[in-house]
Amino acid sequence: MERTFTMVKPDGVSRGLVGQIISRLEDKGFRLVGIKTLVMSEELAREHYQEHVDKPFFPEILAFITSGPVVAMVWEGPEAIATIRKMMGATNPIAALPGTIRGDWGLKVSENLIHGSDSPAAAEREINLFFNVHELLN
Repeated sequence: MERTFTMVKPDGVSRGLVGQIISRLEDKGFRLVGIKTLVMSEELAREHYQEHVDKPFFPEILAFITSGPVVAMVWEGPEAIATIRKMMGATNPIAALPGTIRGDWGLKVSENLIHGSDSPAAAEREINLFFNVHELLN
């Protein structure tokens, strides 16, 4: 079993898509082992997006991701990282295939509904940023 981190971003929360996104992942067979709603602090956002901090588009990411609540989740299942990334669709919703989360509901690249870890190392780092061991089901 593999665990991964996903997060419904402020646009997904404000548009009322959290339940539908969770349903898609549950329908696929993944098990939700951790969930919380929070408004990200600037400090947490900088840690989470550490690889983008020095890039010119980072101020836009920072303003967006801290603009409202997010839903942080940990999912478990076989090949969870790759499968959930595929279910999310391309980062740019215009390029995302129909049937993916971004392909069906995404409107623009800067507000693309969902984040998902892209590797086992990223999943471990992101899970540990948002959750402590006592907040996750065994």
